[in-house]
Amino acid sequence: MPELVIIIVYFLIIIGIGIISRKKARRADDFFVAGRKSSVWFVTGSLLATIIGGSATLAMAGFGYTRGLPGAWWILVGSIGLIVLGLFFAGKVRKFALYTLPELIEKQYDRRVAFVSSILIVIAWIGVIAAQIIAAGTIMSVLDMGSRELWMIIFSAVFILYTLLGGQYSVLRTDLFQTIIIFGGIFAGVGVLLSKLGGWEGFYASLPQDMFAFPLNSKFDGMNLLYYLLIVGLTYVVGPDMYSRIFCARDDKTARISTFNTAALLIPIALAITVIGMGAAVLFPQIAAEQALPMVIKEIFSPLLGGLVMAALLCAVMSSADTTLLSASTILSVDIIGKFHPASPETGILPRSRWIILILGICSLVVALLLKGIISSLLFAYTVYTCGVTLPVIFGFFRDRLKITGNGALAALIGGGGLGLFSKLVPYLDDWFNLEGALVSVKYLELWALLASVVLLFLVSYIDRRVRDLG
Repeated sequence: MPELVIIIVYFLIIIGIGIISRKKARRADDFFVAGRKSSVWFVTGSLLATIIGGSATLAMAGFGYTRGLPGAWWILVGSIGLIVLGLFFAGKVRKFALYTLPELIEKQYDRRVAFVSSILIVIAWIGVIAAQIIAAGTIMSVLDMGSRELWMIIFSAVFILYTLLGGQYSVLRTDLFQTIIIFGGIFAGVGVLLSKLGGWEGFYASLPQDMFAFPLNSKFDGMNLLYYLLIVGLTYVVGPDMYSRIFCARDDKTARISTFNTAALLIPIALAITVIGMGAAVLFPQIAAEQALPMVIKEIFSPLLGGLVMAALLCAVMSSADTTLLSASTILSVDIIGKFHPASPETGILPRSRWIILILGICSLVVALLLKGIISSLLFAYTVYTCGVTLPVIFGFFRDRLKITGNGALAALIGGGGLGLFSKLVPYLDDWFNLEGALVSVKYLELWALLASVVLLFLVSYIDRRVRDLG
């Protein structure tokens, strides 16, 4: 079967890159931040490959299937977030020359705030890794060779292995390679799909015109866009995986240019994936939304092109999985365990981090085997993280001017993150306590959690300053 041969060859290449990279990732700087010598091309390629994860790809194709062209906002909000990051923060972040986002938070505030943020990030990012594993199983299930769960286990073994071997050094190199395959596979797929539908004219005539309305339509209103801009978009302004790439850049100029390049390149790929989802709505109107892209691959593409596109999707999944795994494991090793058991970077932290990569990878696989939906798991992780972490970090860059205190940031982290977590548990509470929809009726509770984070940040900071002045 051509598809399986292509995928096996791809897996072997990836593992080979990891083995080669191991020889060049013996120092902590090489393993965690690729020696801080990465060029614009490597940083841009890694950012792109990380963002266009398989879970995001399947999710956006699913949104295109159900909502039409506005489904592209799932990634387009990331483009807006990256522009903000490049304009205001990327250069500042790179100049800190750190390993992790919580280290930056500690410099902004104190160790308490950094520690709490570390816990929130690790918990949230296990959910993001699990979503990538679910996506991989969904993609591979179209081959009808083994169960989805079997492929999830195989995929996890591969990406854990090569992340374990070469760390950030191998991740950056495989990401650039994978980005090229992702773009080639997706755009080739769009071309074949449109030819099956009679070109753009035939495609346009096959769906209600409302599906082509942009930026909003009847299935995607202004509140939906606001929700995506804040809950999803802010993770691009302040994200541990985004910052881990910036820390790898050779200087602050490289960091800024890379974020702008990535923001620009996200636009065509977001629209292309959405168009594939919309095309699937024409050809397969009875399937589940998350099956849109795999079904197009299985039924429309030739075996050779199908194998290439599946390899492209697996590249996307692999890139997001390895980046989030490395980010979470570095934070757990350096910012959580390292606070209780300090160790030297070369003889202590590096070996410990490799063990943590293995443990977190296995934990994420277990979570993936228990979860069912890609979009729900991603939104769960993003909500907890965004409502707790993003705003204290953004305002922390202007801490002195805004008179924000460590206690204010701590209250925002715990209050915002806790309410964000509650907002995602609401449906289950409704079921468990038989509240007859009373809780579910509170729409966009996540946005209220984000507002609570802002209020707590400034209110507690004000009270803290007053108490200190009186004391």
